Amino acid sequence: MQLFSIFGNPVSHSRSPLMHNSVFKNLNYPACYTRTHLEDGTKLKETFFALGLSGANVTVPHKEAAFNACDEVRGFAKTVGVVNTLINENGKLIGYNTDADGFMYAIEEFDNIKKILILGAGGTAKALAARFKQEKIEVSVINRSEGRLSFFDDLDCQTYTWDTFKLSSYDLVVNTTSAGLKDEELPAPKELLFSILKNTNYIADVIYGKLTPFLQLAHDKNITYKDGADMLLGQGVLANELFVKSTLKKEDIKKKMAHSFLL
Repeated sequence: MQLFSIFGNPVSHSRSPLMHNSVFKNLNYPACYTRTHLEDGTKLKETFFALGLSGANVTVPHKEAAFNACDEVRGFAKTVGVVNTLINENGKLIGYNTDADGFMYAIEEFDNIKKILILGAGGTAKALAARFKQEKIEVSVINRSEGRLSFFDDLDCQTYTWDTFKLSSYDLVVNTTSAGLKDEELPAPKELLFSILKNTNYIADVIYGKLTPFLQLAHDKNITYKDGADMLLGQGVLANELFVKSTLKKEDIKKKMAHSFLL
C-alpha cells in the first residue's frame, strides 16, 4: 500500500484526499492519500521521507520551498522554480508542476484570451505567468509590493504594485493570492478592483469550494467567473498520472476524480 499526502498551511480544507482516494478506490490501485499540515516549508523534505510517502502534492505557501527541497526537478517546474507535485523515485525527491496545465484546462471554455492580469506574485502566479507566455498571451502582474516582481520582469510581463498600477483592458483577471481562503479579505483594495472589473471579460480565482469576496464582486457586476475547481481537477489528473506511473488510463483517472466533486 502506497501513501500519498498534500502539504500546506492551511490544509484542512483540501479536497485532494477525496479526489485521489476516489481514483485509488474505484480503480483498485493499492494506495491511500492524506493531509499533512506543515508550517515550516524547510521541513518538507524530511517530513516527506519520515512519513514514508511515495508522492505528494504541495499547496500554499510551500510550492517554492518544494522546488528547493527536490533532488531533481523535471519539465515545466524547472522553468518556473515552482513545484506542486513530488515523487519518491528510489529515495530521491523528484519535483513537477501540474498547476499551469491544470489552469489551461480550466479556462478552455473562455473565448479568445489574449491579455491576462494576474493578482499576486507567489508560486502559482509564477507558474501561470510562464505558461501564459508560452501561449503568446500578454501578461500583466500586480502585487502589493515590488519585492517579488523581478521574476515577472524577466518573463517580459508588465508589472505593477498597487500604487503604480496603470489600468488597461483585459480578457481575463486571475486571483492567485490566498485572500478569501480562510478570511473575507480581497486580493487588492476594493477601489482598485472595481476599476479592474470594469475592464475585463472574465474572472477566475484559484481558490475553490467557496464564493470568495473577489468572486462575489464579479457576481455582483454580472461578470462571467469561475473558481479553482476545474484547475484543481486538471492538475490533480496530471499529478495522479505521475503517482501511478501511468499504469492507469488518463480518461479513467479523470472520470473517477471528476465524480469526487459530486460527493
